[in-house]
Amino acid sequence: MEIRKVGVVGAGQMGAGIAHVAALAGYDVTMFDVSAERAEAGIAKVAANLDRQLQSGKIEAEAKAAALDRLTATADAAAYGDLDLVIEAATEDEAVKRKIFAGICPALRSDAILATNTSSISITRLAAATDRPERFIGIHFMNPVPVMKLVELVRGIATEDETFEAAKRFVSAAGKTFIVSEDFPAFIVNRILLPMINEAIYTLYEGVGSVESIDTSMRLGANHPMGPLQLADFIGLDTCLSIMQVLHDGLADSKYRPCPLLVKYVEAGWLGRKTKRGFYDYRGETPVPTR
Repeated sequence: MEIRKVGVVGAGQMGAGIAHVAALAGYDVTMFDVSAERAEAGIAKVAANLDRQLQSGKIEAEAKAAALDRLTATADAAAYGDLDLVIEAATEDEAVKRKIFAGICPALRSDAILATNTSSISITRLAAATDRPERFIGIHFMNPVPVMKLVELVRGIATEDETFEAAKRFVSAAGKTFIVSEDFPAFIVNRILLPMINEAIYTLYEGVGSVESIDTSMRLGANHPMGPLQLADFIGLDTCLSIMQVLHDGLADSKYRPCPLLVKYVEAGWLGRKTKRGFYDYRGETPVPTR
């Protein structure tokens, strides 16, 4: 199957990033959200990111203009009928994703591929909630999508070879390197990364070190480009908690228990950069640790 037209469901940071790289790669891209205004806001995010790439010399003006010409925005489910591949990039909540699939599937062509950008949820289980488990696959882009080179491809138990091969071609055409993960909770990257972040939060919770000392330790002592608490804020503390809960529930191992401090921050609505407060307060000119 040849993929020419791509739909992206969810016009947030991840959805806009996926639309960005797909449009630059030459695909016609339709962005969907619950309202046309939100979908249009996703295109505005893409335009701003393309501007940054243009100013830094990563792309030419012609490439930016061509990518924007390939982008459209809508909230109309009828537009799904013209697409070869639809990628769901909504919040990391299984109930939300199932509801989205229930709305998408009746409008899709029978041969269209449906994919999810989930970072942790079972592909097999999500596929079973659709009318096309054979044509369903996990295509997990990393954040920020235009910058990060890796994509995790995850087959469900029913995913056909044709679907898998089409997904590989799409990811390669988008300029990404793919790795293949088995369908286990949190796949590869987050299976390793999120317990490290959770342990950093435990280190803070237990008073071993401050926010600043923990992040400085990992930046300078382990050569990480970003400290684990700063990274948690970037990812979103609600997303971090969701992934840890998937790991804990799916693997039934106490080492994946979410830190109570992470739970408390999420309960407070301090979700990181997107809410201006998390382990750092972003409301001023420079981030200030909140603990």
